[in-house]
Amino acid sequence: MPGAELMDRPAAGAEARPAARNHPGLLVLTAVVLLLSVFFGIAFSRNSTQPEAGVAPDFEVTTFAGETLRLSDLRGQVVVLNFWASWCGPCRVEAPVLQAVHERWRERGVTVMGIAYIDVDRHSLAFIEEFGLTYPNAPDRGNRVSDRYNIQGVPETFVIDQQGDIAHFFYAAVNQTALEKVLAQLLPGDE
Repeated sequence: MPGAELMDRPAAGAEARPAARNHPGLLVLTAVVLLLSVFFGIAFSRNSTQPEAGVAPDFEVTTFAGETLRLSDLRGQVVVLNFWASWCGPCRVEAPVLQAVHERWRERGVTVMGIAYIDVDRHSLAFIEEFGLTYPNAPDRGNRVSDRYNIQGVPETFVIDQQGDIAHFFYAAVNQTALEKVLAQLLPGDE
């Protein structure tokens, strides 16, 4: 039949139809694969929860005062590791609590250490000065420390025992009574 070959070709300016239109099952399969990819991508890319037990991840920081501190060098002491930021409202509430705990418990083998999370150095320094914080505080350059602890937000506080294990985790601002109760359990007879 003359002109039959013209019927097999698309008309001038027309584009070929996508393959999925010709195969509805392929379209459904593609949609299912896409949805599963998104679901598993979110599920597996999410940070795991914060460590609440076991060995505390070690790290080394340089404090705002220029001192180098390594968590493992503090073995034998109880460490109150607090993640905070100057822009965090609850951090402003707990800063005086942490300073009071530092003053009351440092002679008993407790080290309070603050890690500024996603903060600007000058704002962190202003926060430290505003609250008269005398315990060591350090910026978290590149989020190296907060990533090791899977920090989800601030404030978050880890109490690390004398053997370097996480003894307690506080999600949100700590209060002095609750924190000192944990310290008293780790240092019996010292309260």
